[in-house]
Amino acid sequence: MSPLYAVVLGVIVVVLLAVSLTRARTVKTKADFLVAGRSLPAFVLVFTLLSSWIGSGSLLAGAENAYRHGFAALWQGGGGWAGLLLIYFIAPRARRFAQFTIPDLLEARYNQVARVLGVIAVLFAYTAITSYQLIGGGDILHLLFPAVISATLGKYILAVFVILLTAIAGMSSVAYMDVVIGLLATFTMLIALPVLTHAAGGWSAVTHTLPASHFHVLGDFSFVQAMELFLPTCLLMLGNQSMYQKFFSAKSERDARVAVVGWIIGTVVLESVIVALAVVGSALFPTGEVAQHPREILAYSALHGMPALLGALLMGAIFAKVISTANNYLFSPATNLIEDVFVRYIAPNASNKRILIVSRLMVVLLGIWALYQALGTESVLQKALYAYTIYSAALTPVILAAFYWRRANAAGAVSAIAAGTFVTVFWDSAFVHQHLPAMIAERDAILPALLAALLCLIGVSLLTKPPRPEQLAQFGN
Repeated sequence: MSPLYAVVLGVIVVVLLAVSLTRARTVKTKADFLVAGRSLPAFVLVFTLLSSWIGSGSLLAGAENAYRHGFAALWQGGGGWAGLLLIYFIAPRARRFAQFTIPDLLEARYNQVARVLGVIAVLFAYTAITSYQLIGGGDILHLLFPAVISATLGKYILAVFVILLTAIAGMSSVAYMDVVIGLLATFTMLIALPVLTHAAGGWSAVTHTLPASHFHVLGDFSFVQAMELFLPTCLLMLGNQSMYQKFFSAKSERDARVAVVGWIIGTVVLESVIVALAVVGSALFPTGEVAQHPREILAYSALHGMPALLGALLMGAIFAKVISTANNYLFSPATNLIEDVFVRYIAPNASNKRILIVSRLMVVLLGIWALYQALGTESVLQKALYAYTIYSAALTPVILAAFYWRRANAAGAVSAIAAGTFVTVFWDSAFVHQHLPAMIAERDAILPALLAALLCLIGVSLLTKPPRPEQLAQFGN
């Protein structure tokens, strides 16, 4: 391996640490740590939203899907695109609400039980998402330093670095690091695609090398399989707490809405480029080590299919994207433990200094939990879909209902969150496989979990008392 790769990674690490330490000087209060003092302009919001969404789920799981199935892997990213179109109308309402976490929203619109169940669902989903970012970072470090760093040791190293960066300055640190990371990743990937395509012999060589199904809309998926990729990402996007926290951090409603436009454009372009890179990489490297670990195709292509400088920059961009997403999804549940548990129930009168100390401690503890999950995970794609499904089924329906369905009430929300979480967690159990027909039990959890949540939300809400007018006022209902 060229020392250039190590130099580029070293520079990225130093720059990110410098940004984080610089922003730490601005953190004086709880609001500074949790929502960057509600001061983020649209430009910063675009890149922090883009960086928090495009991480290992796209760079590893999405790329693995593209390596195996071609452009049909875009069904996974397409769910997020559909969600983004709806978010354009939700963003100003979310900024108007201006709280700290999704459970804040759940209690204001429903009740305390919904808040507590929301915290549980977020903790399960977001630490799972953080865990596979650590897997991705560990893979990259192992590829670069195979004789020195194993994939497992790489997970430990990345966990320490992510915990440190996240704990230093909270949202302010995360958001401004994302600007640096987003710019690097965007320009590097746009340059890398034509270079890698040329190395593969041109686009015609790629299409002749790969199966024709790689270039069809559904590929070798059935429509149901495509929906099992589409729905979890669509619903995660619509209810994504990290996204809502960015809107809560915006300077104004206008900044929130403008940022969504930039986010839509950036997400469609980058996720399409990621899938295209993986497809071209599958034509260039159809066998060998990467065929056994296709989630590494982007990093492997950077290392073996590009000029040294561009390959090093692409590897650095992928590594930085993984760090960024890990920061975002580690920080988000830490805010839940602070705002929804510590301040709400344990120390409501705690000083800003005490809250900041406990906030950083929560980041450390959740980082350790995410690392524990990473050490026991084999498939990034399966872990991603599990995390997306918990959040999508349990929380997204009640979050959207808070803004758009006046009749949704506390009883309906509580039953929906509980049902969605329960079905997702236990869907792969022996009981389900023993007592349900194989054609149902072998389906992904998203369809049964979402159905259970929607039936509870709608049915229970209609059978019980409607919400009070004061619960509706601040949501524009």
